[in-house]
Amino acid sequence: MFVSRGLRTGLIIAAAVVTMTAAAQAGDKVRYASIGDTTRAPIGWIEFCADNPGDCRSGRSQARDIVLTQTAWRDLLKVNSWVNDTIKPLTDMDHWGVIEKWSLPSDGYGDCEDYVLLKRKMLIAAGWPREALLITVVRDKKNEGHAVLTVKTDKGEFVLDNQNEEVVAWTETGYRFVKRQSQTDANEWVALGDSRPAVATASSQR
Repeated sequence: MFVSRGLRTGLIIAAAVVTMTAAAQAGDKVRYASIGDTTRAPIGWIEFCADNPGDCRSGRSQARDIVLTQTAWRDLLKVNSWVNDTIKPLTDMDHWGVIEKWSLPSDGYGDCEDYVLLKRKMLIAAGWPREALLITVVRDKKNEGHAVLTVKTDKGEFVLDNQNEEVVAWTETGYRFVKRQSQTDANEWVALGDSRPAVATASSQR
């Protein structure tokens, strides 16, 4: 896969910036109002995994939360800001000629799930545990499908979002949470208390 010079530089910078002081601890402290049964993966995830198997490690693992130190918090802000400022919003139809396609934004363009995939990849590359970095499907304030990255910590769950320059608690987003990755299996998805169906990653808005 071709990776632009700017993106490659960003990955290197992020790996240096995001430090291992964000140590992980065991335990899955649920803070959603409702977590239901397993549900089907969002449209685009299975195809992304087929093209990027290294980003979709299979098999079960132990749930872990990040210990949210001041350094870890600053690193989350830096990654969120860098990706939001670097990647330019573009719908999948304009980008690829299809309604939905998940991809790493290696050419500098993408929609909401592409921002999420890059933030997740950068944090994992810097040593953060996958089990604390959960791709999450929501309905945004316009009731449109949207994807964000939920970071599970010992101080609560926080959201990295291309529609928000700030990293905020999930309760402060104004979103309705539909589904997210399981902490114990990246390819398992669990329902989050909103029973309405969603094609979750249509938005490229900033």
